[in-house]
Amino acid sequence: MSPRALFADRADAGRRLATALKKLTLEKPIVYALPRGGVPVAAEVAAALNAPLDLVLVRKIGAPYQPELAIGALVDGDVPEVVLNREIAAAAGADAAYIAAVEARELREIERRRSVYLRGRPVISPAKRDAIIIDDGIATGATALAAVHALKRRGAGRVIVAIPVAPPDVVTRLQAEADLVVCLAQPEWFAGISAFYQDFHQLEDQEVVAMLTAAATHSAKCDAVS
Repeated sequence: MSPRALFADRADAGRRLATALKKLTLEKPIVYALPRGGVPVAAEVAAALNAPLDLVLVRKIGAPYQPELAIGALVDGDVPEVVLNREIAAAAGADAAYIAAVEARELREIERRRSVYLRGRPVISPAKRDAIIIDDGIATGATALAAVHALKRRGAGRVIVAIPVAPPDVVTRLQAEADLVVCLAQPEWFAGISAFYQDFHQLEDQEVVAMLTAAATHSAKCDAVS
C-alpha cells in the first residue's frame, strides 16, 4: 500500500469495522449504507453481524462554483430533511434560491437511486433498533449528520455512526449528534478520503445493485434459519 494508505480497499475497511462493532452489545442492528461508497463497507459489516443492509439516501448540497465543498445535505424520507451549515453556506454565497434549486435536483437523483438500487424492496424500519450508519470515510460530516437526524426521526433506538476514517474535528461534531461514533482512524492530515485507500475506484451502479441483492439474499436466509 502507499505510505498513507490505511486500507487495501472498501471491503478491507468493512471487515475491520465489523471487528470493532462486534465488541459492542447491539440491539437488533440494522446497517445503513451511504451510497455509493459506503455500500461495500456496509456489506461486510452486515454479513459479519448477520444484520439486514439498507440505504440512507443522502445527497450533498455543494457550494456555488465549488460543488465538492459541502454546505449541507439532503436526506430522503416521508418529509425530506435538509441539514445546512449556515455559516459555510453564507460564506459561499448560497442564498435560499440556490439551495432550493439544488435540493430539487438532488431529490430527483435520490428517487433515481431508490428505483435503481432498491428495486421495490420495502424500507426496513429502524424503530427501537440500533441503526448503524456506514460510509467509506467522512470529510465534512454533512451527509452523515443528515442521516443521523433522519434515523432518529424514524424512531431508531440508537444511532451509531461507523466509519473507517475521518478528521478529529468531524468526529467530535458527530459525537454531539449520534449516540455513538466508531472511527478506526482520525488523522490530523486529511486531504481526502481516497488518500487512505490503496483501491478507491469509482463504484458503478451495477456493483452497488449486486452487493445489495447479495445482502438481501443473505438476510433472508438468516431470517429463515432463525
